[in-house]
Amino acid sequence: MAALSEIVIDCRHAPSLARFWAEVLDDYDVLPYDGAEIARLAALGYTPETDPTVAVEGSGPTLFFQQVSEPKTVKNRIHLDVEATDRDAEVRRLEALGAAVHRRLERWTVMLDPEGNEFCVASPG
Repeated sequence: MAALSEIVIDCRHAPSLARFWAEVLDDYDVLPYDGAEIARLAALGYTPETDPTVAVEGSGPTLFFQQVSEPKTVKNRIHLDVEATDRDAEVRRLEALGAAVHRRLERWTVMLDPEGNEFCVASPG
């Protein structure tokens, strides 16, 4: 048997998309950079702001953002769903973070993250 450990998301800019999702999800944060990690990145010519691979950890699986050169061209084959007791308030909060409403349905709102990846905000139940 296998256990889910990470959900990997391809993106254009890993640090900014990781920060967005850390703000979206309760109890999630960008994995902090210690001195050793900053030195390792520097040796590769990167900084935390240009890091091509950024982890966001929390109470569930780790979200791992990896920078790729190819742009997103079609609908996601997999997407994240989040649940909020006040869906309208949560949608407004996410719009303030840089998300956009794609379409509203009876029980959920389909949104686009800052890089155009679809995700849903659902009402409970």
